[in-house]
Amino acid sequence: MMVQTRRLVQSSVTHVLFAFFAMGGWAVLANVNHPLQRALLAGVVQGGLSACLTFFLKTVIERLSKQFKGAAGLWAPPLIACLASTAMLISIHALSGTPEILRTVAIPLAVSTSYAAIYNYFLYRKRIGA
Repeated sequence: MMVQTRRLVQSSVTHVLFAFFAMGGWAVLANVNHPLQRALLAGVVQGGLSACLTFFLKTVIERLSKQFKGAAGLWAPPLIACLASTAMLISIHALSGTPEILRTVAIPLAVSTSYAAIYNYFLYRKRIGA
């Protein structure tokens, strides 16, 4: 039973599904003062974007962390990931007609940027041998 639980918790599918439902649910709440159809569309859009970000963010940080030396290796990868995520989220929400774009993307951006910074920090420490 413990092995099955560990596999479930470590599964990429579990992480992607959690991101979809958690951040998609947040987007619905962030747009609750608008027509239900628009709030639900914002939820589906954000859920899909968060699932994709969750799937790709780890790989992007790993690749970017190898590109920068010295102190830039500590701050540049999460900053680039944050800026790219921000541009993508805002653009796609604008195209899909999300009413409360900034409110909708605030939590997902905070979570993904925090993850990127923390993961990159551990990669940085490993590279410098600390």
